[in-house]
Amino acid sequence: MKLSANGISLEVEDHGSPTGEPLLLVMGLGMQLTAWPDELVDMLVARGFRVIRFDNRDVGLSQGFDQLGVPNVAVAAMKFAFHLPIRPPYPLRALADDAIGVLDALGIAKAHVCGASMGGMVAQLMAIHHPQRLKSLTLMMTSTGSRRVPMATPEVRRALLSRPENPRDPASIAAHLGRFMHLIGSPAYRPDPAWMQAKLRAAVDRAYRPAGTARQLVAIAADGDRSRRLAGVTLPCRVIHGQADPLVPVGAAHDLARKIAGAELDLIDGMGHDLPMPLLPRFAQGIALAAGRA
Repeated sequence: MKLSANGISLEVEDHGSPTGEPLLLVMGLGMQLTAWPDELVDMLVARGFRVIRFDNRDVGLSQGFDQLGVPNVAVAAMKFAFHLPIRPPYPLRALADDAIGVLDALGIAKAHVCGASMGGMVAQLMAIHHPQRLKSLTLMMTSTGSRRVPMATPEVRRALLSRPENPRDPASIAAHLGRFMHLIGSPAYRPDPAWMQAKLRAAVDRAYRPAGTARQLVAIAADGDRSRRLAGVTLPCRVIHGQADPLVPVGAAHDLARKIAGAELDLIDGMGHDLPMPLLPRFAQGIALAAGRA
């Protein structure tokens, strides 16, 4: 369904009983709500959660911001490297305000929040700026934005900025995304290639908006280090991270857990930067632990 949230139109799905414990799932860079596996949603609903997932702005079926133009990601990366100010098309906090707007539109006063990758950064900003609206935090494969932690490998950084061979052909786009997902994915939990391609092709057919991804990427770079801002966060928090993550190396998880008082850390051997099917029960358990519902 389409909801008006924070003054824009967002695509939202609402699963489980309306009287269940509200849980908002926030997805990562350029990823659609469908990147949260249906199986994980079902597990969470079975635990008594009312699970809400949505497309961030500029992604999927939510409102786009093409009128703001396509930022030069290479220039933004250079400014980031030299500690120069970056002016994004919109700030990352806008995505946090969007997420709060989803809760407003659904009449939810407080919710548990789980964010993955960029979604974990958005969840941090929700906790910083709207702490009264959150019950707990689960932060998956994400970072404080500190420059003191290890960065993505050079190979991953190059791949992140690469383009499909034929950006107008859905099959070429899905193949390109498949190569990137294999690069950052969990080495101990490789999915069936045909299954993955079918999943990626379905995502491309639903929506493919690389300009929106570029705007989000620059917003991440511009937001910088949230470490000091996180000092005041006192919510129950669980940090879940893969030991083999090449996009957001595991040092980021140690740093994040140190910066949020009382945060619990769950490091998973063989996990990269994805949501492998065999680990879904562990993720559901971790979210429930953070929420005090295990």
